[in-house]
Amino acid sequence: MHKVVLTSAAIGAAILFGGQAVAQGALPYGETVNLEQAKKAATAAQAEAAKNGWAMATSVVGPTGDLVYFQKMDNTQYASVAIAQHKARAAATFRRPTKAFQDRVAQGGAGITAMTLDGMIASDGGLLLVAGGKIIGAIGCSGGTGTQDAQTCQAGADALK
Repeated sequence: MHKVVLTSAAIGAAILFGGQAVAQGALPYGETVNLEQAKKAATAAQAEAAKNGWAMATSVVGPTGDLVYFQKMDNTQYASVAIAQHKARAAATFRRPTKAFQDRVAQGGAGITAMTLDGMIASDGGLLLVAGGKIIGAIGCSGGTGTQDAQTCQAGADALK
């Protein structure tokens, strides 16, 4: 019975993630992003949003998805507070940008099964933070379109390179 369950889970993962095992090729987790790094990433993200006139919420989490730092611009929609944290948490715990889920769900068919994963969000704007080839956390941004959220997050992630 256990073999059937494991096989079903493996098949489901293969369908969901395009035939690749989730753990294969994934970056390993590293030390948790520290407060200084988190502030640096969030500040760079918020500067990108301000430059473009976008009111954003920015969240930085550690590899476990736990909040390390949060920053919100004035007049950011209230829903963006939770959404930014959700995007960061999903990117960190699933070891992939949230756009991967957005693309998967947009394909329809078997990709729709991604919607059943606890903690998943199919919306661009959650990116991994990587240092020394290891995941140290993730950044999530919300307040604009998915493309604007992603651009804002990219500025934050780039600040740590």
